Amino acid sequence: MLPRQLRANVKWGIVLLNAFPKKIRIFDTTLRDGEQTPGVSLTPENKLRIAKSLDELGVDVIEAGFPAVSKGEMEATKLIAKEGLRAEICSFVRGVEKDIDMALKCDAQSVHLVIPTSDLHLEYKLKKTREDILKLVEESVQYAKDHGLIVELSAEDATRSEFNFIKEFFAKGLSVGADRICPCDTVGILTPEKSYKFFSDMRKAFKDTIISAHCHDDFGMGVANSIAAFRAGANQVHATINGLGERAGNAALEEIAAALRLIYSVEVSIKTELLYRTSQLVARITGSPVQPNKAIVGENAFTHEAGIHTHAILAHPSTYEPISPEIVGVTRRLVAGKHSGSHGINASLEKIGLRPTDKQLKEISMRVKIVGDKGKKVTDADLMAVAEAVMGLPQTRPISLEELTVVTGDRVTSTASVRLKLNNKVVSEAATGLGPVDAAINAVRKAVLVVEPILLENYHVKAITGGTDAMVEVIVRLRKGDRTATAMGVREDIVMASVEAVLSGMNVLMTDYNKRGDKQTEKS
Repeated sequence: MLPRQLRANVKWGIVLLNAFPKKIRIFDTTLRDGEQTPGVSLTPENKLRIAKSLDELGVDVIEAGFPAVSKGEMEATKLIAKEGLRAEICSFVRGVEKDIDMALKCDAQSVHLVIPTSDLHLEYKLKKTREDILKLVEESVQYAKDHGLIVELSAEDATRSEFNFIKEFFAKGLSVGADRICPCDTVGILTPEKSYKFFSDMRKAFKDTIISAHCHDDFGMGVANSIAAFRAGANQVHATINGLGERAGNAALEEIAAALRLIYSVEVSIKTELLYRTSQLVARITGSPVQPNKAIVGENAFTHEAGIHTHAILAHPSTYEPISPEIVGVTRRLVAGKHSGSHGINASLEKIGLRPTDKQLKEISMRVKIVGDKGKKVTDADLMAVAEAVMGLPQTRPISLEELTVVTGDRVTSTASVRLKLNNKVVSEAATGLGPVDAAINAVRKAVLVVEPILLENYHVKAITGGTDAMVEVIVRLRKGDRTATAMGVREDIVMASVEAVLSGMNVLMTDYNKRGDKQTEKS
């Protein structure tokens, strides 16, 4: 059953439900195609961390890597294959025996065997004829099957290939034992209409075969094309977390899974409540931040500032939310800014036990709008400070920095030691990290962990002046349980700016005026 708030707007979708296959399969290629995102390079250990998360999420196949590329890729694939995960562990290979041999050495269960089919690729990339390609398919699939591997045969650049040749290509592969076939929209040129027609024709040609769709997002239609492929008869789609991938990326797994379950009422193996957590893990490890307005898992997907929105959201969340954020593992956030109304600001303050009078609330709202009109971001730490100033409350904080020492050298790893005053007690801790900022934040978190488990969810830095002595602005978002807080630090020293931001955010999460019992917080 669709969520009530969706049903009224997607009645047209109900008549299409029977078009979807009984079993929806998700082939995750975050660790292979996703890692081909420019600038992304993962260690074997980090690949394993992501693979475990993907397995918990519920994907059917994990494409662990491309062992022929490097020793590290081979080590990573082997590490994941030996972990005993529920998902099928797949290795990317080309149509050469050496690649297949490497997959076997990694103990992969299956291979994703990719061979180009477009005349463009044959002429300029491979310098081969169609006859050469058909022979290559036959020999490669046969070799892999002879060695006990599951074979998913992909036609690279299939959507720019002559369709009769694609049919001949796959027929040849199936004749020697290929288990699944996948025509790839390698440069993302399909539209939903073309995708439906293409995969309908594929299903007519290969009635009882598992057919995959591999859609890229060059025109922003990767997800729509993947869903159209399912409707047309595809059994499986290739996707990546956060839509990572070359150029504009691949179809985003989280968007496909959420749309199938929540719009089309199609059963999927994906545990949607783990989508946000998985997205954040991948973003942190790859160093590729999720754009704020990203569907489903973006920071702003369930965040509200505008007064007319927050007022309605507080009355009934479905007024401006198509689904409950908890379904995808997100917490709704109301943020302060120049568009904010008093209802939203008041709701944010009540979370920490601040209950201003109507007059005080009006003054707080006015000050927030003044800051916003200057083009400044109003963080949760800023809002709390403004409210305390207006209400005449002392700005006492649970955490304050006493001392910070960071040691870094020509190696990647840095070491930081920190001394904090935490609830009037002095605590000291030390930690290492990948660079001085990471080490300093790790040391702070380790020191605070004895009292509160607080997670750094998002870290953003930018220079706000020019030159080597530039002022640096760091904005962070932290989480404690189901609460989040944003805070900012501005310094010439990026380490100090980062620590300042993290401590400010921690202070918001650890401040609760309900427990203090301050009389000033009661409304008059």
